[in-house]
Amino acid sequence: MKYTQLGRTGLKVSRLVLGTMNFGPQTNESDSHTIMDSALGAGLNFFDTANVYGWGENKGRTEEILGTWFAQGGGRRDKVVLATKMYGNMAADGEAWPNHDKLSAVNIRRAVDASLKRLQTDRIDVYQFHHVDRNTPFEEIWQAIDVLVQQGKILYAGSSNFPGYKIAQANEQAARRGSLGLVSEQCIYNLAERRAEMEVIPAAQEYGLGVIPWSPLHGGLLGGVIKKEATEGRRASGRSADALANSTVRSQVQAYEDLLEKHGLEPGETALAWLLTRPGITGPIVGPRTAEQLESALRALELELPEAVLTGLDEIFPGPGPSPEAFAW
Repeated sequence: MKYTQLGRTGLKVSRLVLGTMNFGPQTNESDSHTIMDSALGAGLNFFDTANVYGWGENKGRTEEILGTWFAQGGGRRDKVVLATKMYGNMAADGEAWPNHDKLSAVNIRRAVDASLKRLQTDRIDVYQFHHVDRNTPFEEIWQAIDVLVQQGKILYAGSSNFPGYKIAQANEQAARRGSLGLVSEQCIYNLAERRAEMEVIPAAQEYGLGVIPWSPLHGGLLGGVIKKEATEGRRASGRSADALANSTVRSQVQAYEDLLEKHGLEPGETALAWLLTRPGITGPIVGPRTAEQLESALRALELELPEAVLTGLDEIFPGPGPSPEAFAW
């Protein structure tokens, strides 16, 4: 396993992040535990979840599955860098009250205590804001976070789905308080969705945040979806199906799969390996539903992409270019 520092911190994390969103909704508890055992056995030490995972009436279920795994002991908890997120309303459906969502000090305190209980742990290593809250000032957010750090309930704070200017606002306010501020940003970033290169990733690099891409295969679009349609009869679904309805996108994906077939490369592994070559990237989040999918993701760590492939990928999926040149002279 390869490791790197999380942003400007001294924290060492694996270059792949185990995403757990499927644990509960698509992968049962026993199989989820098996996947986590395999991940830890391979040296993958960065696990990511969120309080809303499980979804609907099962919100919180994913954190509970991690909690029962930690409760098995064997040093699991101390080996794992545990990250979770908060923002969404955790009240039961139809019972939502004000202050049960977003980033008020009231909800931050409520949410962290509830996650700690579900996770069966005494601390969260990286506590992340799942989205921006335009109505809560960062002075209030950092006051709440500083108290939690002092109490030992969380160690670091991170963001998810923040634009570049919010990363700047957050960390400038933290600096005025003498606080550490954000140390990581989770954003959607992959070959087919490169807009983060304009503002988000440069802001993260400037302020010393590690970047953790989510949806590295763009909902399966970069996982060989056209070939699977032809050879296995597996139809695309969700985000990838919507994208393939666009003839331009379908042509791009076909060119992508043709390029990789020419070089004997697997699409999903290549998409992950490409992210690992990008400046500022800590490691992409992989969300395996099965142990086999985890094994495939781990192979990406050893994949060295030839220059011809990197050049070809840029030609098929060109980035937006740097800011402000991407939209100005």
